[in-house]
Amino acid sequence: MNRKKFIYTSALLSGSFIIAKDLFAKPKGPVYGHGNMRYYMDNKWGALNPAQHPVNDCHEMVQDKKGRIILLTNETKNNILIYNKSGKFLESWGHEFPGAHGLTLANENGTEFLFITDTDKHQVYKTTMDGKILLTIDYPAETGVYEKKEAFVPTETAVADNGDFYIADGYGSQYIMHYDASGKLLHFFGGRGTGDEHLDNAHGVCIDKRNGTPTLLITDRTRNCFKRFSMDGKLLEVIALPGACVCRPVIRGNNLYAAVLRSPNLDTSGSGFVTILNKENKVVSNIGGTAPVYVNGTLQPMAQAEKIFVHPHDVCVDNDENLYVAQWSSGKVYPYKFRRSS
Repeated sequence: MNRKKFIYTSALLSGSFIIAKDLFAKPKGPVYGHGNMRYYMDNKWGALNPAQHPVNDCHEMVQDKKGRIILLTNETKNNILIYNKSGKFLESWGHEFPGAHGLTLANENGTEFLFITDTDKHQVYKTTMDGKILLTIDYPAETGVYEKKEAFVPTETAVADNGDFYIADGYGSQYIMHYDASGKLLHFFGGRGTGDEHLDNAHGVCIDKRNGTPTLLITDRTRNCFKRFSMDGKLLEVIALPGACVCRPVIRGNNLYAAVLRSPNLDTSGSGFVTILNKENKVVSNIGGTAPVYVNGTLQPMAQAEKIFVHPHDVCVDNDENLYVAQWSSGKVYPYKFRRSS
């Protein structure tokens, strides 16, 4: 090889190395969180032109089997916004959900569906992935505990493997409704009250299968905790999270993730963070919050430590263990992405 060709080839290889190194370089900027659950924040990830694709409250997010990130907002110009993991806008749909609040992904024999709760219309909908409504659940008059539809303000759903689903009336009368796959009410439990078996601001519900036997994890946001119930509504455990007004529980792998809307109570505006629990339901990291501290096995009160959120409302965990955080009443900001750093 002559000298001129050698220099040219070396330059190409060197340039390729720099490009490759650039592609795999870690993001720059502060790292948030604790222990081995730490993240880089990208607060521009989901930003779109608000004149074309506006948001109001960004309530909840899920990832489908295609890897797409699906956002639910109560902006009726486009209730659903769909991104790829890089933040590229793919499509939108939905104009009929003014109170769009809860978004749950269900898989029935390989076919995916969405469950959407609407707090303004007092209804829950099962839809196809492109928005066709397949099932509508009205307020459960047959329970005898609702005198009018306005008392039913559903915030979340959870779907079991057999198609049964659970609706949390988190802004209404605080009951958890259990339906079969066809929409027939089977039973209900919870409701307002002072005992641990009762609920206050039952904002979220999910099915937890981490220990083999499925159970229900239900938010008791006012009381700063999650409560574990059997699938037929018997209280099993209270997971205390002092200082954290948690939204819905989100499970990925062995960990439990939750947005903390406010801290230490719902009267403190602009005080949110994100909390992460391990399989033993011990807090291991707080993004934007104080480090978790246990004294004699008891978790000490947590609080916002860094002003990176206003009112985080949901966490979506993708298949690379990156996080996406949607916010309520936070200046109509689009979701933030948090890339795992460790």
